[in-house]
Amino acid sequence: VQLQASGGGLVQAGGSLRLSCAASLRTFSNYAMGWFRQAPGKEREFVAAISWKGSSTYYADSVKGRFTISRDNAENTVYLQMNSLNTEDTAVYYCAACHRDVRLCRWRLNEYDYWGQGTKVTVSS
Repeated sequence: VQLQASGGGLVQAGGSLRLSCAASLRTFSNYAMGWFRQAPGKEREFVAAISWKGSSTYYADSVKGRFTISRDNAENTVYLQMNSLNTEDTAVYYCAACHRDVRLCRWRLNEYDYWGQGTKVTVSS
């Protein structure tokens, strides 16, 4: 099983980026998906999660209204659209897959079964 995150980079404050995570999961549509991030010197934190069919989404308060998680089950891919970025969004972003109902996963890191390698996002002021 492989989760390949991409789309990170350097962006100015106020800008946008879209992260992608391609999954090699055979039954991708049976997995809730999440995005987490880890800033230097800090613990990994929840960013967003989405249910199997994409009908339910959850966000950390810090990104609500700025970030949007979505998925394309036909392409085995989950996305994170990030708008109005600020310097506090600088981190390595990880995608993760949870083989349970998204309500049981959400921000709970230990509930996720598979993790991607991370993609770095740097927001300059």
